[in-house]
Amino acid sequence: MEERLQKILSAYGLFSRREAERAIQAGRVLVNGAPAILGQRADPDRVVITVDGVRLAKAPEQCYLMLYKPRGYVTTLSDEKGRANVSDLVTGCPVRVYPVGRLDLNSEGLMLMTNDGALTQKLTHPSNQIEKEYLVRVTGNVEYGVPILRRNMKVDGDLFHGAKVSILKSERENTLLSITISEGKNRQIRRMCDYAGLYVVQLKRVREGDLRLGSLGVGTWRYLTADEIQMLKRH
Repeated sequence: MEERLQKILSAYGLFSRREAERAIQAGRVLVNGAPAILGQRADPDRVVITVDGVRLAKAPEQCYLMLYKPRGYVTTLSDEKGRANVSDLVTGCPVRVYPVGRLDLNSEGLMLMTNDGALTQKLTHPSNQIEKEYLVRVTGNVEYGVPILRRNMKVDGDLFHGAKVSILKSERENTLLSITISEGKNRQIRRMCDYAGLYVVQLKRVREGDLRLGSLGVGTWRYLTADEIQMLKRH
């Protein structure tokens, strides 16, 4: 079956979609000996595709896993600043997998990773409105801030829809909130809290759709079950 080259290269675990586009533009990808072009479609079973002179072998099996991302890790496979990245935590996985969406450097919790580019695009597309739940420890005036979090707001030109917010525990120094959103804009929870006059002390994602972090240990990962994979694909 013919597919776009960048999708094929991503499925083989060689590149992310954007990396594949850059490789094609750089002339590193050939189809039947001719330089590939962006948007080109091909059937890897019927043509010879090479990357840097090496022919593509059989495509790896699709792999799906859940990682508990610790604080201090970036959600990329490489970082120009040399910071630790999530690929360092999944070296035991037999194929190259990519993060689905993002968690900022100082946030932790549930991170999906896969080499299924089509599913990644589906899960991250804004139209799908997949709920993501976070446990957020904050300081500040919660009585004032929580009603603001529940309303639509515009922050630095970005429109954020109101979140579902529950107060789980109030202590003398801080308050633990459950915050659920259906978007995934850059640093959204932190920016919403800042707008509401709340300072985020700790932020942990504990649910994405019907998938829950559960008892997974910090910095560890597990394969998704067949039922979990099907659930994600039904979104």
